Amino acid sequence: MTKRCIILLGGSFDPVHVGHVELGKYFCRLFRTDELRLIPAGNPWQKPLLKAAPQQRIDMLKCAFEPLDLSITIDTQEIDRPGATYTIDTLRSIRHEVGRNVSLIFLMGADQLLRLDTWHNWRQLFELTNIAVSARPGFSNSLTLIPKAIADEFSRRFADPGKIILTAAGLTYLATDLQINVSATEIRAALQNKQSPTALVPAPVLNYIKENNLYKE
Repeated sequence: MTKRCIILLGGSFDPVHVGHVELGKYFCRLFRTDELRLIPAGNPWQKPLLKAAPQQRIDMLKCAFEPLDLSITIDTQEIDRPGATYTIDTLRSIRHEVGRNVSLIFLMGADQLLRLDTWHNWRQLFELTNIAVSARPGFSNSLTLIPKAIADEFSRRFADPGKIILTAAGLTYLATDLQINVSATEIRAALQNKQSPTALVPAPVLNYIKENNLYKE
């Protein structure tokens, strides 16, 4: 049985970096799909103001992901939405668009999982999507490092990739063999100090940053 599966990767992408690219590639391989939807944040309520303009962040996403052998969609609804943006609203919109049978897999890093209980209506996320998390160096796959409410909710939903592919929403996966430790804050600081973070940023993105004089202040 073949079921449509869409990988969802949201973020500020300020700038997009190799961690984002590796995250998308890894989970597309794991869940045997090439359908990756990128969702640049508009006005994320838990983060300070973004440095790059919305169109610049969209352009950088294109630079980073279009060369890959993946079916890429850049979903700008959070940018287009006025006011603060919440993941729950984005997922409701996508679920309404694709229907109730498509497997949606929302990606997040371990740092986001640690504070998942601060997200708006966080328990309702599981009604709309599956959630896959990448570990980070030093992160325990026992989930003992995260708040109990999150650990309980996350662990009881654990499933293998094959089952997640066939399930529209409600399951979780923790990839302990993918450990990403790249920070957009670190990249911006390097650029401000006139350093070139070539190992952290895809070459086309770094070229775009230089051509548009981004992150100098």
